Amino acid sequence: MVAYLLLGVLVGCLIAVAIRTQIAAVRVHRLSWQDIVSQLKRIEFQRVTYVARDYLDPQEGQISLEPTDMWLMLGGRDGLRRMRENARLMLLLAAHAQRWNFDEGVIVTERMRRDALRLRHAVRRIELTLAFHFVMRRSGTLIPFHLHEAASAYYLMRQRLLALYQTSHAGLYPQLAEIL
Repeated sequence: MVAYLLLGVLVGCLIAVAIRTQIAAVRVHRLSWQDIVSQLKRIEFQRVTYVARDYLDPQEGQISLEPTDMWLMLGGRDGLRRMRENARLMLLLAAHAQRWNFDEGVIVTERMRRDALRLRHAVRRIELTLAFHFVMRRSGTLIPFHLHEAASAYYLMRQRLLALYQTSHAGLYPQLAEIL
C-alpha cells in the first residue's frame, strides 16, 4: 500500500515537472531576441577573463591568484548568481542563432549547454560549501577550484556565443558584444 502511494507521488511529481518544463518552454519561445538581451546582467568580463585564463592557460607561477582575489574579481555570491543567470540567457541566444545557422548553431548550443552545466555545478558547490562551512571544513579549501571552473565555463560560453553571432548574424554581433 505504501509502495503504491510512493509510486503515485513520484509519478505525480514527474508529471508536474513535465508540465512546468513545457510551460517554461512556451514562454521562452515567445521571447524575442531583444527581450532576452535586455535581461542580461552586467558582469566585469575582464575580471572573469583573468580568473578563467589563470585556469585555462597555465603559465609559470600558477598559484599567483589568491582565493580571496578570485572571489572579489568574480563579484562574490552576487557575481556568481549573475553569471549563472546570464548563462541561461546565453543559451537562449544561442538557440535563437540556430534560426540563421542551424548546423553550427546546434553544435555550439550543445557545447554551451555543457559549459552551463559545469558553471551551475561549480556555483552550487560553492553555495553548499558556504552554507554548510561549519560542517564541511575541508571542502572550504575546494572553493578556489570551483571559482576557476565557474569563471572558465562562463568565459567559454561567452566566447562561443560571440563567435557564433559573428558568423551567423554579424548585424546583431556588435550589440551583443557590447552587452556581454
